[in-house]
Amino acid sequence: MIPGGIGHLYHYFSFARYLCCNFCGGSQWVVQGAVDVDIGANPSAEGADEDEKVDDAAVKVVDIVDTFRLQEQPPFDKKQFVAYIKKYIKLLTPKLDAEKQEEFKKGVEGATKFLLSKLSDLQFFVGESMHDDSTIVFAYYKEGATDPTFLFFGHGLKEVKC
Repeated sequence: MIPGGIGHLYHYFSFARYLCCNFCGGSQWVVQGAVDVDIGANPSAEGADEDEKVDDAAVKVVDIVDTFRLQEQPPFDKKQFVAYIKKYIKLLTPKLDAEKQEEFKKGVEGATKFLLSKLSDLQFFVGESMHDDSTIVFAYYKEGATDPTFLFFGHGLKEVKC
C-alpha cells in the first residue's frame, strides 16, 4: 500500500522478506527559497543599488521529504530503536487483518535486523503531525550514491486514491 501518488512518482520495490518498501533512484533534489529569475528588468537603469538585493538563501531539499512534509528526527541509539520497533509492532498489529498480521510478524524481525545493521547510516523522518505512534521513514545513502534511498514499513502505509 503506497501513499497517494508515491507509487506513481517514484520507483519502488518491496523487500518481501523484510516487508519494507524501498524508494530509490527516483528521489530528486529540488531548490527551495529564492531563485534568481531574470524578468528583463534592469535595476541599475532604474536607480536600484546593489545593496537592495533580497538576501534569501536557496536551499536544496529531497523532493520526497519536501512533498510529504517529512520532519527529520534525531538519530536513535540501538536501545531506543528497539524500543520504538516494539511499540510500533504492538500498535500496528491489531490494525491489520489476520493474514497481514501473520505476514507482518514473519517479516518484521528481518526488517529490524536489516535496519539495525544500518543504524549509524540512517536518517529518521516522521510525518508533519509528528505523532509518536506513526511509522518512521528511514533514509540512507547507498555506497557512492548522491540521492538517498527511503525505506518504509509497507504494512504501516495506507493507500490513498488520488
